Amino acid sequence: MKNNLLIVIPAYNEEKTIGSVIKGIRNVAQTSDVVIINDGSSDRTESAAKDAGAFVINLPFNLGYGAALQTGFKYAVRHGYKYAIQMDGDGQHNPSSLMSLIKEVEKNNTDVVIGSRFLGGNSYNAPALRKIGMKIFSIITNFITGQKFTDPTSGYRAMNDSILRFYSNDIYPVDYPDADVIIMLHQAGFRIREIPVDMNPSPTGKSMHSGLKPIYYLFKMMLSIFVTLLREPIRDKT
Repeated sequence: MKNNLLIVIPAYNEEKTIGSVIKGIRNVAQTSDVVIINDGSSDRTESAAKDAGAFVINLPFNLGYGAALQTGFKYAVRHGYKYAIQMDGDGQHNPSSLMSLIKEVEKNNTDVVIGSRFLGGNSYNAPALRKIGMKIFSIITNFITGQKFTDPTSGYRAMNDSILRFYSNDIYPVDYPDADVIIMLHQAGFRIREIPVDMNPSPTGKSMHSGLKPIYYLFKMMLSIFVTLLREPIRDKT
């Protein structure tokens, strides 16, 4: 291992954007390691990522966003990284916010830092149905945790090695690890906070929450939160 920071990027058919995402990371975090979890892509995602200088882990078929993320977290644990940042490969997560996230988690008074697109006067525009879902899960998460979260569905997050080990257990969601994971972390006694970050519209116009998927996402997330509340919490033993 060359340094303490690993950037974990799950990618499914992101050949058009993954190269520029990796180059953007290199511009602001030159010494970080980057691992791309190629989640069964049918395009040139793997070669585009390798050409840009990233290490690639190929999954045998499309396992889903959460499973791909957990693969990266397990890789980080196995190789002894102290910190990791998860971000998407479609260009929505602006690398300019990377250092703000990592500096916050390095202060040693926070275990997970969530990048919010709604703090600091940001004017991120989300589709109407997705906005409703964000608001619903924000209200639920705030009520259960007693904290204020403006963007519980954000996939732009930094974490320390305690979180990496926690995320490597079997209850980590395989599809949409969002508000349910925040509640799980709260129950385990971890320290969570939000900071403002810059996010861009998807350059490709696609989203894992496009079409009727927001309805499916809403149902699955509500079910996952319900199960999380019923399950005996896994306490932080690190």
